[in-house]
Amino acid sequence: MRMFFSSIALVGGILAASAAQGEPAATRRAEVQAAFDQAERGQLTLAEVARLQSHPLAGWLEVLVRERDVRGIGSDQLGDILEGLGPQPAATRLRQAWLRRAAAEGRWSDYLAHDREGGDVTLQCFSLQAKLATNAVDAAWVQAATGLWLSADSQPAACDPVFTALAQRGELTPALRWQRIELAARAGNTGLMRAAARQLPEAELALIRDYAAFIDAPHARAGQWPKNERSRAMAEIGLSRLARRDAGAAERAMASNASLLPASSREHGAVRAAIALWTAANFGAESARRLAAVPDAAFDEALHGWAVREALARGDRAAALKAIERMPAALRANAQWAYFEGRLREDLGDAAAAVPLFAAAAKSPTFHGFLAADRAGTPYALQARWYDRAIFGMPANPEALQYYTLRFPLHHESLIRREARKNGLEPSLVAALTRAESAFMPDARSPANARGLMQLLPSTAEGVSRRLGLPWQGADSLYRPEVNVPLGTAYLAQRIGDNGGLAYRAIAAYNAGQGAVQRWMAARPSLPADYWIETIPFRETREYVPRVLAFSVIYDWRLDGRTRSLTDRLEGRDDDNPRRFACPTAPAAATAAAPIAR
Repeated sequence: MRMFFSSIALVGGILAASAAQGEPAATRRAEVQAAFDQAERGQLTLAEVARLQSHPLAGWLEVLVRERDVRGIGSDQLGDILEGLGPQPAATRLRQAWLRRAAAEGRWSDYLAHDREGGDVTLQCFSLQAKLATNAVDAAWVQAATGLWLSADSQPAACDPVFTALAQRGELTPALRWQRIELAARAGNTGLMRAAARQLPEAELALIRDYAAFIDAPHARAGQWPKNERSRAMAEIGLSRLARRDAGAAERAMASNASLLPASSREHGAVRAAIALWTAANFGAESARRLAAVPDAAFDEALHGWAVREALARGDRAAALKAIERMPAALRANAQWAYFEGRLREDLGDAAAAVPLFAAAAKSPTFHGFLAADRAGTPYALQARWYDRAIFGMPANPEALQYYTLRFPLHHESLIRREARKNGLEPSLVAALTRAESAFMPDARSPANARGLMQLLPSTAEGVSRRLGLPWQGADSLYRPEVNVPLGTAYLAQRIGDNGGLAYRAIAAYNAGQGAVQRWMAARPSLPADYWIETIPFRETREYVPRVLAFSVIYDWRLDGRTRSLTDRLEGRDDDNPRRFACPTAPAAATAAAPIAR
């Protein structure tokens, strides 16, 4: 409760709401925070809530108090309370808590009086139970119950009476049981497979149990299964799951069950693809052979990518190029793969063929597009649409350039410039990393407990603080930019120093840890920087490094209206090689390398 209300309600609502009301933000925040603390301890009263009634979060405080005695709220009283709370989410929370209590006490008529569509699966099943108990079963009830049955997950106990009634009415047909069994199999939920099969004939039950056993641990009995699409699907699921754990074992198990998966079948190709994928993703010695065994129809985007990466990792440029040539036209034309096709053709001595590939890729305002522009000698593209983890479209007109200020905020500029200069870093790199880590939200906190603008773990920040001879002010101090940015910038500088002054390795270490980077460097010590980044095994880090470096170009533009070559930055060169920007959707006058309006 504390994390939910403190992080979301207080940070997102109290400061803004208090400021809007003209109240001193710090005083109001402290007052409401104290009230939430009291509520968490069970000590807040409705009389105390009334004193905060003018605050937008008063409804949440009222609900927290009333939840303590939801059993004592009658049906009519609940209606009055909900009417007073209005359409705010706090009202939904109280109503749902009350409904759970009513269901536990079997007060189904009262339940239906306050039932609403939505809610979690438990509430949906309580609603169906209420209608069942009050003889309100109709076609819509059957449809809703069937929809809940057809789930790959085990449903909560509240659904058991609903499914029992569905079966008693003859609506839970063998076909529906098989549908759920197949859904559960795809999800690897073998316990649910066995449970859903209990009412089927003994022969089918025995077969399903053997299917489930195979998915858990593939065995040789699969050769005795019926030779049909369902059995092939179960074999595909089991072998593909095994491939993730042990690709060699999956290949051997596939051979021992060859009669079930003929080479012409879709499932055969899917298993071959899974074996090749997990071999290549681990840069296994058998990667090339296993990739060659995958039929073209079984390749997907992920496998195409890994075919390129594993060839790059072992230094086989020709094989990497062939892997790109094997891609569908649309994927091959993507800026990332167009750039790498150009690089590989260049490395293999066909520079002329690389020219149009670089020119095409350079139209993309991305990491690979910027690198392609360096090789093509063209301006960096700043298009009116930028995609990141959060996707916000920007209008395709000259005024769209101003939207870069929204997609790439630049708060605490003087602090970033000062700390970057102090640590010998480019301000654009610090800003880019901050954008990637927290989107400039000082109160950001990750599931791993990284905090603040530059997302520092308290243990890391404490170590940096001690190294700098600064007093450690505690984990919560990392939410303060004046603490976070100096420590984060010093930590980034430390990582750059640990990695020979190469920013791309330091960025990888910032995300995945120095130990991981050292392993990857030991495995592939001679790869050029762009190839090395593409062969990072962790998808998150493999996408993070290019994102930060691309953002550094944008922040060069935002900070100084110019940027230097991204290739120079990537390779650790300090050459003053300024690059121009261009926006294809804007008139020529708008394409000059001028600072964006702030």
